[in-house]
Parts: sequence; structure tokens; C-alpha cells
Amino acid sequence: MLSIPHMIVVFLVVLVVFGPQKLPELARTFGKLMAEFRKASGEFKSAFEEEMRDLERQARIAELKKQASEAAAATLKNPVEAPTLASPPNTPEAPADSQVAEAPTVSPVAESVPRLDAPVSETAAAAESEAKQASPSHDQQQPA
Repeated sequence: MLSIPHMIVVFLVVLVVFGPQKLPELARTFGKLMAEFRKASGEFKSAFEEEMRDLERQARIAELKKQASEAAAATLKNPVEAPTLASPPNTPEAPADSQVAEAPTVSPVAESVPRLDAPVSETAAAAESEAKQASPSHDQQQPA
């Protein structure tokens, strides 16, 4: 950067070379050129920064895809073992008879409300069975 004494020397040389009538026009032209240069350099800088952000974004997306594919490949190679019903490792073993348990049985229950999508014959049969269960016969009633 030029210091103040250097600027004064440059100004005097320009004044002598171009003359006092041309100096304002020359300064105006120089100012416009500097403004255009600053504008162009600012646009270049912003375009460059935008491209760098796009490249970084694409690199991050590629990295995430790579990590996801590696994780998917790892889960396919080493699937997680399903939990077993065995006793935990630091517990005393129970007798073999107590470990075997029967599976619970579920018995069907007659529907209290007939299904709407069932055929008419099933609906009528269900209604009859409910009527029989709801009102016991005269023999089954107990005296009060």
C-alpha cells in the first residue's frame, strides 16, 4: 500500500501529465473501473464459495451412502442372533423338568356379536347357539 507522501507524489505526476481539465474525468473513470473490479471479484468469490459448499455437500452425501452400505453389508454378513429362552449365564441351573413348560392353549370363544362379513348361515347358527347358552332349559334351572 502506498503511504500518504507517495500518494501525493503520484497525484502530482498525474496532474502534470494529464492536466487539470482532464483530471476529474480521469478520476471518475478510474472510480468506475475500481467499482466494476470489486463487483466482479465479489461475484467470483461468492461463486467459488458456492461451488466449494456443493462439493462438500456431495462429499458428505457420498460418505453417508458409503457408511449406510457398509452397515447394510455388515448386518447381512453377521445377522444379530435371536434371543433364546435359555437361562442367563450366572444363574444356577434348575432341574430339567422345570425348564420344559407346556405351551398355553387358547380355546375359541363364541362371538357375542355376529360378524358382518360372515355368510348368513353362519350368522344364524351363531345366533341360535347364543340363545341356547343365554337361557338355560327348565331342567337346568335351580330353585331359589
